Amino acid sequence: MKILDSIEELSGLKGPIVLAAGTLDGLHLGHQALIRRAMDEASSLGGTAVVMTFDRHPASLLRPENAPSLLTRNETKISLLREMGVQALLLLPFTRELASVPARDFVGSLVMAAVPLHSICVGNQWSFGKGGEGDLGLLEILGKESGFSVIQIPPIEESGTPISSTRIRTSIGEGDFEDAKACLGRPYLLTGTVVTGQRLGKTIGFPTANLDVAGMQLPPDGVYAVRVSLDGSVLSGVCNIGVRPTVDSSASHRTVEAHLFDFSKDLVGKVLGLVFVRFLRGERKFSGLEELKAQITCDCIAAREIL
Repeated sequence: MKILDSIEELSGLKGPIVLAAGTLDGLHLGHQALIRRAMDEASSLGGTAVVMTFDRHPASLLRPENAPSLLTRNETKISLLREMGVQALLLLPFTRELASVPARDFVGSLVMAAVPLHSICVGNQWSFGKGGEGDLGLLEILGKESGFSVIQIPPIEESGTPISSTRIRTSIGEGDFEDAKACLGRPYLLTGTVVTGQRLGKTIGFPTANLDVAGMQLPPDGVYAVRVSLDGSVLSGVCNIGVRPTVDSSASHRTVEAHLFDFSKDLVGKVLGLVFVRFLRGERKFSGLEELKAQITCDCIAAREIL
């Protein structure tokens, strides 16, 4: 899969070009339907399907105080698109400069670079251009003016309700992993880079990997049995999400730390992916490290039986 980071690079692809456009956070079943339609269209034309999205959620720049939590990091999104067989990804850096481009000019730059631009596949909520001024109606007008077609992909439903990134965030935030899985078409994977922690877990016999998950959607606080992906391997373990009240009574920042079974290598700098298999218990404050150690021992026994 070719990865592009500027609209001008579209000129190097074999035409006709079919774009699948969207924020695509989570790459859920609705996004997959959008992308597969673009791939089918391009295949019938002998051209190239290009997935067009941004390197960050636009709200993280424009409305950071209200930006939604993320379901997928870029690395995960790229991996999933490769698995789908996507030919090219246009991953645009979302900057203030790009955010200030009028809708007509944004589409005009696509038309100039993608030779020829045959069609653009979008969902019914897609907006584009300065202030999100461009909508499906304007896109269709611009298509008629510039000679490309607009293919609107209707929402996909699960259990009678449309699938959306917002719905999935809500499900994960409530611990409803089954609904998230049904909407994503796969289990929810929380990814993060391992950072150096206090190494307290190691002193009580349960070394943990502390994950940097800034901006990611987290499940409810508590202890979970998890499957952990690491460099192509799948391991088992337990994960704690919360504020660690036993070791830091004044903390308010939520952390994610995982203890991997039968594993002792240094993980700092590695990217781990966590799949939450089962909720074991809520987070609580213990009287001291010995009581905490005894409970973690019980958690590990329970998790091993489940996994």
